[in-house]
Amino acid sequence: MGTAHNNTGTPHAPHPLNATGETTPADSEPVLVYYLSDSTGVTAETLGTSLLAQFPRHTFVEKTIPFITSVDHAADVVARVDEKVAAGRSVIVLCTAIDPRIRAVLAGTRATVVDFFSSHIHTMEKALNSRALYATGRAHGQGDAVIYQRRMRAIEYAIEHDDAQSIRNLDAAEVILIGPSRCGKTPTSMYLALQHGLFVANFPLLEEDYDASGLPAPLHGLERRCVGITTTPLRLSQVRGERRPHSRYASLEQCTFEIRRAESLYRTQRIPTLSSATTSVEEMSAIILHTMNLPGIDEQLLNSAIQHGPPVTSTSPPSRLTGAPGPAAGHAPRHPTPPIRTEQR
Repeated sequence: MGTAHNNTGTPHAPHPLNATGETTPADSEPVLVYYLSDSTGVTAETLGTSLLAQFPRHTFVEKTIPFITSVDHAADVVARVDEKVAAGRSVIVLCTAIDPRIRAVLAGTRATVVDFFSSHIHTMEKALNSRALYATGRAHGQGDAVIYQRRMRAIEYAIEHDDAQSIRNLDAAEVILIGPSRCGKTPTSMYLALQHGLFVANFPLLEEDYDASGLPAPLHGLERRCVGITTTPLRLSQVRGERRPHSRYASLEQCTFEIRRAESLYRTQRIPTLSSATTSVEEMSAIILHTMNLPGIDEQLLNSAIQHGPPVTSTSPPSRLTGAPGPAAGHAPRHPTPPIRTEQR
């Protein structure tokens, strides 16, 4: 994944093995982890978090230092890191600096360094028979203006259509997340908008919706764009209890009722379903993106490069999540003054 080395001159002492053959920390002091970057640091955090997750027996204290844009700044950072090493702390540096000069300075730290670019960029240069730009900010800057602006529009759309605050232009949604209050619809819709530039609405199911024979009226004709979000009654009760403790809204009985009725509605309406109790926001987003054949931000970039125009997206993607496909997609009526649905909070 990257090049790892230790510049202290002496190897780290191996951790003792426990009865199962796994290594255990030599002491309870957390390992200091620095994410160092000459840009935002998002890539270092993302890759680093994935690495650290493979060592659940250890405790980590993480700090990001972004925008290391000069050799002098890099030297100052190395001095700060080396102070921790000199004090006897266990320190790991995860680096995504692209500027060779800055990367060379950061590699001089006495801490253990995992450089995510040093070996891979040379491999890519050889494979492509082309020299890399070595330019910072390419991954998380504005990049292609069309794609960046689409992301911004997608975020605005997700905010406007959060918890059905507005049903204006609901038929423009590529995905509509439905489910009981506090099931995880909002973070998933925002993640899809920010990371993938998708137009996502989320629509809370209220108590009166469970007595109806179908989906709420604004969703009629849009069933194939809907994804049902569920969770466990206990988890839902815990989440609601943080906001409204000792209320009927947060009671296990009420949460059990709503989850059962919501899941029954998903089955009868053939709405594909995901559980936020067992699936992270990132995983749910990836499943939705992949199984509904929705174009990710990279595909949109490719579309804009090829067509020199706005990215092409599906307006009625097929549902291929867990669950049977729903009826054919259509268009919901527009409302000049749309009613506001009030979700219990």
